[in-house]
Formats: sequence, structure tokens, C-alpha cells
Amino acid sequence: MGILNVTPDSFSDGGNLYSKSQLSVDRALVKAAEMVDEGATLIDVGGESTRPGAQTVSLQEELDRVLPVVEVLNKELDIVISVDSSSAQVITEAASHGAGLINDVRALTRSGALAAAVEVGLPVCLMHMQGNPETMQEHPEYENILPDVAAFLEARILACMQAGIPKDRIILDPGFGFGKTLEHNLTLLNRLEQLNTIGLPLMVGTSRKSMIAGVLDKEVDQRLAGGLATVAIAVMKGAKILRVHDIAETVDVVRMTESVMQEKRVSYE
Repeated sequence: MGILNVTPDSFSDGGNLYSKSQLSVDRALVKAAEMVDEGATLIDVGGESTRPGAQTVSLQEELDRVLPVVEVLNKELDIVISVDSSSAQVITEAASHGAGLINDVRALTRSGALAAAVEVGLPVCLMHMQGNPETMQEHPEYENILPDVAAFLEARILACMQAGIPKDRIILDPGFGFGKTLEHNLTLLNRLEQLNTIGLPLMVGTSRKSMIAGVLDKEVDQRLAGGLATVAIAVMKGAKILRVHDIAETVDVVRMTESVMQEKRVSYE
């Protein structure tokens, strides 16, 4: 899954798709096409930064950022478009413009989001987050990180199923960096296979995140090697979707890791 942040303030690539303070849909299309050429099979479009300390944006601002990009990607590229949003109206409108997956860091807990997801009928990715982006990294605490994350995700799965979303349309994301210390993140990754017992596909997003800096003391633009190490571990622990900035390098790591796991060459033709 290639990350396409159509925001001016995301922690790693905020503003990259802007020209003179205005979002460039053309730049977004070029970037998405590059990621597809490098091997991405999903593109995740996000119009609201959820980095630690990020402020919420207005509904209209998020719509203005996301919808034109979803529309042009749907028209120009043969790709599944994921929309990274917690807003009911963004979910509904993005689906009508061609989105094929809802990726919600708030696990459809915002008012109206669950009903909107049921209405559009798209697969959903439910992420665990303690708190909210503004304050989540201030004092994250858990009794036991793995059972706590699993319990939250299981509760959200049940809520979705009761609302009418089939279980086979749900993906889970443990939420690396979302209300978690470095130790929490390392434990989650090291024991990721324990979440496989829930029986749903796992998505992992560690790309360029501060957990890499916590171990390697690297700036954002120097975290590729550390991030690729987390990708290899995640694949070996059962992750099915990798949400990343650097597609070509990640594809190589996934191919190599899966070849070792299967003890044979893996073809991605």
C-alpha cells in the first residue's frame, strides 16, 4: 500500500504534493503512478494528518483535498484506492468517486462513520489508537499491550458485524505509533503473530516512524533501512498489507522474505 498524503503537514511527506500552497492533483497522479509502477497494489489517500500533535482539519478542507485526487486516480490508474479518513461524509463521497477501501485510524468510532461504511459497502481497515492524534503520545499506558490491542480490535469487529459489515470485509491494523511508546511498538512487532489468532488480515504501517528513530537515532529521511527491517519482520509474523512510502525497496524485501519463508522463488509477475 503506497502512502499518498494530500496534506501540507504530514510528518514525513507533508506538502510534497503542493505548489504555491495549493494541492496539485497532477503531482498526486504522477506520484501515485510511480508507486504503481514500482509495485504498489493499493494507494492510500489521506487528507488529514494524524501525526502526533496534529490538529484536526475541517470537513470541507478534507473533502477538497481527498475527492479530486480519488477521482483522478480512479480514472487514470488500475489500482485499489484506499481513503484514510474517519469522517462519515468523506467516506460516503470518496466511495462515490471510486474509492475501494476505507482505512480509518479511529476504527469507525466517529459519529456516523460506521453507518457510512455500512452504506457504501466497502471493505474497512480498523486501526487501534489510544487517545487521539493531538495527545496520544503524551502518556500512553497499557496493562498488557497485546491483549489490550486485541480486545479493542475484537470489540470493533463485533460492532462492525452487528452493524452489517461482513467479517470477511475487515482488515486490522495494530496502530504502530498511535498512542504507544517505543517499548509498546517493539513488543507489538515482535509478537505480531499473536494478533493473527483473531483470524483477519493484518496491515502494518511502520514506514519512517519515530519507533525507528527510537532505536537508530535517525532523522525521517534516514529511516529507510530500519523501516525495511520492520517490513521483513512483519511479513514473517503474518502481515498481509504493508503501508509504506518507499514501494520499490519494500517490494524487494517482501519478495526476498517470502522466498525464504516458502523456500522457493516467489513470482510477482
